[in-house]
Amino acid sequence: MNNQKAFEIPYLEEGIELLNKKLDLVTWPDEPQDFGWKYGANLRYMKNLSDYWRNQFDWKSVVERLNKYNHFKSIVNDTEIHYMIIEGECSNPKPLVLLHGWPGSFFEFIDLIPFLTNPEKYDSRKKQSYTLIIPSLPGYGFSFTPSKKRYGVEEISELIHLLVTENLGFKNYFLQGGDWGSFISSRISHLYPKSILGLHLNFLAIRRDFKREKAKNPEEEIFAEELKYFLKEETGYQWIQGTKPQTLGYALSDSPIGLAAWLVEKFYTWTDCKGDLDSYLGRDKILSNIMIYLCSGAITSSFWPYYSRMHTPTWPVPGPVEVPVGYIQFPNEIIRPPVSVAETMYKNIVRWDKAEVGGHFAALEQPKLLSESILNFFDEI
Repeated sequence: MNNQKAFEIPYLEEGIELLNKKLDLVTWPDEPQDFGWKYGANLRYMKNLSDYWRNQFDWKSVVERLNKYNHFKSIVNDTEIHYMIIEGECSNPKPLVLLHGWPGSFFEFIDLIPFLTNPEKYDSRKKQSYTLIIPSLPGYGFSFTPSKKRYGVEEISELIHLLVTENLGFKNYFLQGGDWGSFISSRISHLYPKSILGLHLNFLAIRRDFKREKAKNPEEEIFAEELKYFLKEETGYQWIQGTKPQTLGYALSDSPIGLAAWLVEKFYTWTDCKGDLDSYLGRDKILSNIMIYLCSGAITSSFWPYYSRMHTPTWPVPGPVEVPVGYIQFPNEIIRPPVSVAETMYKNIVRWDKAEVGGHFAALEQPKLLSESILNFFDEI
């Protein structure tokens, strides 16, 4: 089945006019003094970002850049999915599916594309290139359709696998993922191992119930403490998105600054920006990702994997992953299980890299480092 149709990212001038009016009318909250980002998105930063968004950010040029790639939509089980396909430039390219998470989007992978489609240009030792399939997850970005059903990891995994194998005709393919993309690609690899040539991750879909008393070595003790801190201090967003997503959706759908603050705080906390998000990522990248949520209207729908996770008794990856796995650990990743813990889920870890810089949004932060790990792993299997 192939009902593929070409798609272009829309640019609507009236939408920008409405955005500018809302940015002109922001009611700013109070903030305790001298606490930086301790309580969430910093007021001074958000005011500066708003001014840049209103007066300098050029969404039209971003749309034009994105539309230079080939975008498509296909119907899979009554669900319309948006994706890009970028052909590998070397002979006999192999299919590789790149999966984002929340609060990311397909935009995360833009700077990663050339390293994987034409690796020989950047490293003469690398001859194998990859044809990239980069979807917007169902319910995210331009894979969102108003009033349609919502999707958890279980449904998204099935839809992505069907898109690649049935609609696009790739019976065997490589997978790469972070955040929810890690859960989805791990679940696909568990359920359809004969279809997966290799799985590369920059985040591990490890259960969150590991306690210090279970630790068998110092690395596991460190992981237990890091996990304890994360669950206490960094999961508030999960609880509201996983219990009352519709209520939050009103605020974030109506207020561009509210939406930006909700997402920007995660980019600040989860990246390796060392307190300077603008210098590290740049405002254009941050705002481009935000605009995809804003223009598609998909923010409330994007919460659904959290709601599904909290209301489903089983772990999203129902059993061990047996396919070859490569992993790169970035120092500011939100959780960093040691190999001994990872092996409880991933039974065939072929490569384990450790980067010296980078965080949760690996493709956006360190595309070259991520690409090297991906290519080296695929070379080994």
